[in-house]
Amino acid sequence: MSFRPTPTRRPARRGTARGAGPLAALLLVAGLTGCAGQGEELDLAALNSEPVPTEVPDGTALTFADQSELVQTQLDASGEQDQLAADVEFANFRGGPEILEAIRADAVDLAFVGDTPPIQAQAAGEVVPIVAANRYTSPDYQLAVAPGVEVQTLDDLEGLEIAYSEGTGRQPYVLRALEKAGLSTDDVELVPLDVATSPDALKDGQVDVAALNEPYLSRYLELPGASQVPESEIADVSSGLSYLYASGDALADDAKAAAIRDFVKHWMLASRWTEDNPDEWVQAYYVDTQALTPEEGREIVEAEGDLSFPELDDDLIADQQVLVDAIYDAGELPEPLDASEQFATTFNDVVTETVAEMEQGGAGGAGRTEDGEATR
Repeated sequence: MSFRPTPTRRPARRGTARGAGPLAALLLVAGLTGCAGQGEELDLAALNSEPVPTEVPDGTALTFADQSELVQTQLDASGEQDQLAADVEFANFRGGPEILEAIRADAVDLAFVGDTPPIQAQAAGEVVPIVAANRYTSPDYQLAVAPGVEVQTLDDLEGLEIAYSEGTGRQPYVLRALEKAGLSTDDVELVPLDVATSPDALKDGQVDVAALNEPYLSRYLELPGASQVPESEIADVSSGLSYLYASGDALADDAKAAAIRDFVKHWMLASRWTEDNPDEWVQAYYVDTQALTPEEGREIVEAEGDLSFPELDDDLIADQQVLVDAIYDAGELPEPLDASEQFATTFNDVVTETVAEMEQGGAGGAGRTEDGEATR
């Protein structure tokens, strides 16, 4: 299977930004079709027993799978993109299933995803380990409601049609929202939809409720009659986690592994820059890239909460295990999974080193939460 993304409108400073059209649906239980598997040469236990190489040879290149041009814009606006040791080409996707297909097609080395794609990669027998994480204190999704439908509490979800995007962070989000309301999947109608079609399905009344993230939520709420479940109802539903995860084949290559280590550092620094420079970030991303108003951008940034960078340790693995178990308990995994097998913990060194660099930035720099995570 070959994969050739089509050009998008925004160039990168190093390489070119590319976009991906819809790909074949991901078959999570039966296995993925049409592409060779990835990570077959990577022994994760051996990888985690050794430090990551640090020497990035000249000419080393990575292809990065982005979503909504978020990471590319972070790196570009902050200036960290110019500091990358490798030549990085950006491909833009809408959802974890498309990204995993691209990884299997040898088209992507590293990706930015939510908390669920690593679970589905493991369920499909792929080795695509997590190399870094971030966490916002506020939910990364909200439950958007179709015009003419009223949902004031999670109990009101009973009997409704809910968009359901398997293999994305929306999957456990919906499951945990139902669990919080004391409902099961039998009490609602889950409508399989990919990420790209959920907003239009809501607008057209094909579903009653869908989990949306930004900037799609703000765009949707501009429509007449559009609404969302009150934020007070969905407290603690989201893990707030997002990950960088990498192709097993890329990690088995010393040059690419070193480049990925370098990328993790500059991604963390760029993410921190967005926290320290909210006005510049709103202009660069929400206004210039996503075509929202400055007011909408500021509202989104203020609602995100605090950003932190969890260590790749037992606590983070335990958080991920909660998500794994929620999906398994819903009958959507063929067997229990061990979340520890989703992590390249050897990259924790670059995480902690970068946190220390942030802390040395002085006033207004990164600090630590009580849980030991770096925060602004």
